[in-house]
Amino acid sequence: MNHPHDPGWDSLWDSVGATRPAGGQSKAQAKGPASAGGSAGAGSTGAARRTDGIDPPGSPGTAGLKTFIVRTDGAARGNPGPASLGAVLIDASLPGAARPDAAPLATISEYLGIQTNNVAEYTGVVRALALAEELGARAVDLLLDSNLIVEQLHGRWRVKDAKLIPLHADARARLARFERWSARHVPRAQNKQADALCNQAVDRVQAGTGPRVVVTRPG
Repeated sequence: MNHPHDPGWDSLWDSVGATRPAGGQSKAQAKGPASAGGSAGAGSTGAARRTDGIDPPGSPGTAGLKTFIVRTDGAARGNPGPASLGAVLIDASLPGAARPDAAPLATISEYLGIQTNNVAEYTGVVRALALAEELGARAVDLLLDSNLIVEQLHGRWRVKDAKLIPLHADARARLARFERWSARHVPRAQNKQADALCNQAVDRVQAGTGPRVVVTRPG
């Protein structure tokens, strides 16, 4: 995929901290952290939020809300090493929206410089949530191949890595601005579109053939 750089992304990119993790206080409703590195069962949710999986299009939990299915990925070649993120945003109202190969409404492919894999993964979630909000989403269903992030977003696992604490707080604060959200772990094989966008970002920057950030939007 070789999309032109979108200048409109620059302001959004800056707003979420393109070169450093963005801080922020979480307002999302969830249980307190569980024991380090372990599960504490189902996390609690607010009355208006479900965090136990995807509501099918047209179900009571989705009806009337502009909902995006969001698949993100992050990768580092070396860990730490040259890192990148990829994200696809899919209109949940369309038939087959939950399929791994569903056509995206918007995408992000971004080179992050030298980072760890987990920083890249978390940054992908933050960037995708920012773009979903910009595009008017009122609900998001995250499908992630990082079980660590899923469990930490639900509050079932602690965030012990100092580099991830501000990114986690930023992601939770952004999730709290949606009327409903969910986060679910999926196999890596179901996340090939986001993974491809990661690889494209590193390849084009290292080859000097494209910009650090490429975003596609509707229209």
